[in-house]
Amino acid sequence: MVRWALLCAGLAACGPKPSATPHAMTTPHETFLASCRAELAEARTDISAIKSAGKRTVETVLVPYDRVLTVVDRWSSRATLFSEVHPDARMREAAEACVKDTAAFQAEYKLDRALHDALAAVPAAPHEDRETKRFLERTLRDFRRAGVDKDEAARARLKALNDEITAVQLDFAKNIREDVHRVKLDPAELAGMPADYIDAHKPGADGKVEITTDYPDFYPFMQYAESGAARKRLYLEFLNRGYPKNGPVLKQLLAARKEFATILGYRNWADYITEDKMVRSAAYAQSFIDKIAAAADARTKGDVAALLERRRRDDPTAQSVAGWDQMYYTTLVKKETLDFDPQSVRPYFDFAATRDGLLRVTGKLFGVDFRKVTDAEVWHPSVDVYDVYQGDEKLGRIYLDLHPRADKFKHAAQFALVAGVAGRQLPEGVLVCNFPDPAAGPALMDHNDVVVMFHEFGHLVHYIFAGKQRWVYFSGVSTEWDFVEAPSQMLEEWAWDPEVLALFARDKDTGKPIPAELVARMRAAQDFGKGIQARQQMFYAATSLGLHEADPASLDVDKLTVETQRKYSPWSPVPETHFWAGFGHLTEYSAMYYTYMWSLVIAKDLFTPFHNNGLFDAATAKRYRDAIL
Repeated sequence: MVRWALLCAGLAACGPKPSATPHAMTTPHETFLASCRAELAEARTDISAIKSAGKRTVETVLVPYDRVLTVVDRWSSRATLFSEVHPDARMREAAEACVKDTAAFQAEYKLDRALHDALAAVPAAPHEDRETKRFLERTLRDFRRAGVDKDEAARARLKALNDEITAVQLDFAKNIREDVHRVKLDPAELAGMPADYIDAHKPGADGKVEITTDYPDFYPFMQYAESGAARKRLYLEFLNRGYPKNGPVLKQLLAARKEFATILGYRNWADYITEDKMVRSAAYAQSFIDKIAAAADARTKGDVAALLERRRRDDPTAQSVAGWDQMYYTTLVKKETLDFDPQSVRPYFDFAATRDGLLRVTGKLFGVDFRKVTDAEVWHPSVDVYDVYQGDEKLGRIYLDLHPRADKFKHAAQFALVAGVAGRQLPEGVLVCNFPDPAAGPALMDHNDVVVMFHEFGHLVHYIFAGKQRWVYFSGVSTEWDFVEAPSQMLEEWAWDPEVLALFARDKDTGKPIPAELVARMRAAQDFGKGIQARQQMFYAATSLGLHEADPASLDVDKLTVETQRKYSPWSPVPETHFWAGFGHLTEYSAMYYTYMWSLVIAKDLFTPFHNNGLFDAATAKRYRDAIL
């Protein structure tokens, strides 16, 4: 998952300077917000100068406009990041206020006809300057899609709706971030869990063990816990994160998006948001979802039948497999039928060794060094910082915030901090994840965690290598949305290769590298459940699309999601649960969750030369880095 600043579509991936402007990670929250507002005020002055420029040229209009975008980018990025990860509640509140201010400013200038006319008057860039020509074309398109050609009353309403959308998106994310659910279990209910997991979850004074809905707790428990009743309890809590608070918030968000789209002449938000994507319309997005679901149907039925057969060995009366049974029985089928026990690889994936191995692998692949920075300003002591070098040239900086804590973003994503611009500022990107924390005890990872780590790092290297743009608009991962997940999905392939894993995956006790034959069995077992996975992804995609096609005034969110689940998912809806309340992709991806599968097709194509030439083939890697990233 890649994450931009809110309402940043069409800008760059939003971020500040690495040296001239301090990140303000540890400054008082009042200073942070005052600085944000002061720089936005300066940017308004720059816009006035652009509109009054006599001769409209690249130098008199586009260059100062790019400076304005850089300011917006700078504050939108850091504010979005801090609102999700900063440990100080006052700073998170100040950051949210800054996000609202930057989004309001964006909406304001995109609805400014005089600014639009100044940009439109710039002569078409010479053919050889394709980047500048594209920058101008995309900018004018963004103004049109913002509603700059509407009358004054419509523009005022669009501005108000933009502000409302920003505010409710922040509320939706906050309600997920701050809502950690817990179950208390008898120690015996941890039967089947890995020893390191049990060691990290000691009984409290009441003799009970507490398990949370945070990822390092939830996913291993769903995969290994033998108690179906305990799995069900935790599963129900997980599906109710963000509920009930996000009920009215989501309805307000959908209503604001619907009105915004209809003012612009679209049937609904789904049609609006897909118009400038490869898919072009909500109808074709739905067709794509249905084609994938149909293609996966036979495979899904076979997968579910295998799970049910295995469950009936435990319960001969079982008629179905529930959502809380899926991961557990998938693990058993892989173990008993496919000769692979997922727990067998955990000792090879110590968190610190895996993180360091990822840096070595990607450094070798792309010809760069990651140099630890020990004196960098950070928002939390657990954040690690590395400068990225190619030879003696510094390419940028990365921040790794990889462990769960209270009030922190609960998913996994790459955030922007500094958008790289050639000759002006180096890129700085951030990885925000929730992996086991060595400070809390043994920190062994499932291989699924390793895949997630590689995936998100794929976004991060994309962000760094795309940090030499002339125009901030194109910096980092602000590429076509249809493509944006492809680099991260492609890098997952390295997490499945035995030679790659042998570089860092070593037994925590013996130090021996992971055996190639174990990796081969793990990879063979990976194929089981792919039908289920595809159908479940199409359930999420159809939900995100359907919510934005429906009429918010009459929408029953629970009814729509239940009907969508019955149509696409292999798992039956669970009464009294509301998964949509914790579906964070509904903010930044809105109706476009389908693009995960769309990007995956591109990722498989991108991987073909590596498959043919070798995962560390220098010429292939250089071509991919320079021509694609």
